[in-house]
This record gives sequence, structure tokens and C-alpha cells, in this order.
Amino acid sequence: MEVWFIIVISLCILVLLKYLLSNKVSENHNKLPPGPSHIQILSNFLLLRKPLELELTLTLHKLHAKYGSIITIYVGFIPDIIIANHSLAHKALIQNSAIFADRPATLPTDLILSSNKHSINTSSYGPTWRLFRRNLTSKILHPSHMKSYSHARKWVLDILLNRLGSNTKSVVKDHFQYSMFCLLVLMCFGDKLGETQIKKIEEGGRRLILSSGRFAKLNSFPRIGRILFRKRWEELFQLRRNQDDLLIPFIKARKKVKQERESKMKEVKENEDEFVVPYVDTLLDLELPEEKRKLSEEEMVSLCSEFLVAGTDSTSTALEWIMANMVKYPQIQDRLFVEMKGVVSDGEKDVKEEDLNKMPYLKAVVLEGLRRHPPAHFVIPHAVTEDVVLDGYIVPKNGTLHFNVAEMGRDPKVWEDPMAFKPERFLNGGGEAFDITGSREIKMMPFGAGRRMCPGSGLATLHLEYFVANLVWNFDWKAVEGDEVDLTEQQEFIVVMKNPLKAQLSPRL
Repeated sequence: MEVWFIIVISLCILVLLKYLLSNKVSENHNKLPPGPSHIQILSNFLLLRKPLELELTLTLHKLHAKYGSIITIYVGFIPDIIIANHSLAHKALIQNSAIFADRPATLPTDLILSSNKHSINTSSYGPTWRLFRRNLTSKILHPSHMKSYSHARKWVLDILLNRLGSNTKSVVKDHFQYSMFCLLVLMCFGDKLGETQIKKIEEGGRRLILSSGRFAKLNSFPRIGRILFRKRWEELFQLRRNQDDLLIPFIKARKKVKQERESKMKEVKENEDEFVVPYVDTLLDLELPEEKRKLSEEEMVSLCSEFLVAGTDSTSTALEWIMANMVKYPQIQDRLFVEMKGVVSDGEKDVKEEDLNKMPYLKAVVLEGLRRHPPAHFVIPHAVTEDVVLDGYIVPKNGTLHFNVAEMGRDPKVWEDPMAFKPERFLNGGGEAFDITGSREIKMMPFGAGRRMCPGSGLATLHLEYFVANLVWNFDWKAVEGDEVDLTEQQEFIVVMKNPLKAQLSPRL
């Protein structure tokens, strides 16, 4: 209690000093988008104590209804502009993509977790960000390279089907997360690790993610916080050291393998069907353009952690939401199974990747899942590199923008009956005709849009289509008697099911 009293008094003093030292209010602030009056000290105090995203979702819905689709709210003294309009998002992220491609000032805790902004998501818009993103998209996520991981996906599918088949009445969330993590660890480090090693890496990363809310208060007045919250800062540093201790041995091992492979390249030809270039191998050769040096092992840990988290949590959560809707609405599952029977030969155990493009309803189911249940209600905040006018309002240089993904995907002006789960809405012209990138127009943006769009959107979509198809092909999914599907949302690192899906599985084959 005494600590919070000290915080409040300190903040009050800072507010008073700010007022006394400010000779005038910026004229630009009079041209900001409308919004509620800001109670600076209260907003800062409250945001110390609760996660931002889900707490604000319902409030922002009301604010957008009152003030319009572009609004300003204050977190302390800083104006945050929130956009929930498709055309404004397109104008910002597509038509003015370079201006809106920066990131806000990095939070002190994120500087630690990202090794001083050495990750794709935290890097400022510039040469280092371009290097990281180009490396990932060209060497791992290019369609030709994604095909090389097909055997890895088959390996993980077998793991998932075996786990589900041995426990046909279970909460499926853990099985989805573990399987996706197996796949991403293989793509990252090139090895099929055992369950014990997988669990260690997964638990280390998850501990960091789920602790993020506890560390949020460290970002408000960090100099004072380093004194008041000394033990919590120490805890954060220790978690980061633990992450380094977990992953650096795998990085060192890949360095050795890469050196041996290069020295034997002319003597030994490996099985090209099994060998893939793992993500960490591509990081070993990178040279930072502004610093003219190779990445440190700690910086590679940050990039690998980003790769693992981005490819695991969002995909496994989206998979759970989609399967939950097919349990809740069995007619959707039945229609999908009928479509697959028209494509997949009788007696086939698996749906092959080459069959996926022949299934428009499957694509529609996945798109509807991403629309109705985006894993994040907001994309990572953007910042502008110069003053810019948007919808008649000023967005000041370095201003922070949040794009309300959930609001866009559920806008009744764009989507008929938006809260219903209706895959057929994507069948006009085929699900493959829908532009998920938003380059032509933005109707929903679960992966973001523009230059900062998630580079793994194509991989995530492939994984969702492949695993949804095979889960329905191998099992008939039904609700457990007395335990109906609950689609209530809950905020963790991303937006998950408050009550995880529990299903009764009956083998089809």
C-alpha cells in the first residue's frame, strides 16, 4: 500500500511540474481526432494495474460509437490514436505505407527482451528492420522454401493425431500448442527434438510471455520503478538470462553443424528430402548494416524467440477457435467433410498439401475463423515518421497508432450478421479470391497490413488449412455431453478461449 502511495504522490508531482513548465499547448493537439478528456494521472495509475487489450475492447467499442472510427485517448501525457475504419486503415497502411511503418519508442522491458530492438517487430523502420524481414521472407517463408518443410508438417501431424487418438475426450489446447511448437522448433533449429527438450523451450518462452503483464508497471517512470520495483526488475533480467541459457546451446550446435556441412559439401551429399535450412542458420551469416558486425548469440536468441512465439501461439489459438466453432455448429464440419471426400481418395489417411487448393470451403472456414476470432484484437502499435493528415485530423510525428482489428472484422457496415460464424460469406468467387493482405482494400486484417504486415501470414494460413483439414478428416468432433462450447474470450498474451475447447473425438477411418 505504501508503495502505491509513493507512486501516486510521485506522479502528482510530475503532473504539477509538467503543467508549470509548459508555456503553451501544441496547436497540433487541437487537431487530433476526437476522444474523451484525459485524466492523465488516473489513466497512468490504472494502466499500471491491468492489461491493456481486452480491458479496453468494450470501452473502445462505445467510444468509437460516440466519437467516430478514429479517436484519441491518452495514456498519461501521450496521445494514442485508435483506428477502427477499413478505408482509413487502407489509406494509412497501404497508400501511405512508408510514413506509417515505424514503431513507437520501445518500452524499457521490451529493450531487454528484444536485445535492444534486435527483432523484426521491435526494430525501427530502417536498414536493420529491412535486413531482418528480408532474411525471413526470402530464406524461410518464400513459397519454394515453405514446401521444403512438408515432411516436418507431416511429422507434426502424426504427433498431433496420436496424442488426440489416445485421449479422445480431452481439452485439446495443450495438444495444439505442443504440436505447433514441435513444428516451429524444427523450422528454427533444424532438429526433431524430444518431448523433454521441447517442453523446456516452450515453458521458458511461455513464462516470459505470461509474465509480461506483471512487468507492465516497470515501463511507467522506469527510473523511479528501478528503485521501487527492484525485485521485479531482477526477476525480468533472470527470466531473460534463463531464455539465453535455454537457446544459446542450440545456436552453438547449429554453428558447428553448419561448419561441418560446409567443409563436407563436396564429399557428402545429404538426403535433400530431409534437409531444410533452419531459421537460425540464416542468422549466423547476417551482418548488421549500420553496425557492420555479426549478430551476437543473445540477439539471435531474441530473433529465434520471436519466430517461435509468433508461429506457435497465434496459430494454435486460431486452430482452437476454428475447431470450437465446428463443434458448436456441426453442420459446418459436415459440409467441410463432404468437400474433402470429393477431393481425397477413399482410404487415404491424410489430406495432402497439394489437395488444399481444391477446397474452397476449407479456405472459407479458415478465413471466417480469422475474421470472427482474430488472435489479437489490435496489431502491434505503429508510429508515423512525419506529421500527416488522416481523415482531416493531424497524426503528429512519432505519434502512436493502434488499429482495432476486432472492430474491423465485426463491423456490421461491412459484414452481414458479423457476430455469426458463416464461412459461406467467403465463397463468392472462392475463398482464394479474398485479399488477406489488404492491398486492394481492407475488410479485415488479422495479420496487419502494409509494410509491417506479419511476414508469416502465408505460413500461418497454410498451417491452419492443413491441420483443420486433417483434424476433420481423421475425427468426428462433437461436444462433450454436459460441457457445451463457450466462445467467451479471455486476454492472455493473445485472445484465447476463456474455457478451453473440450471435445469428444470419434475416429472416422
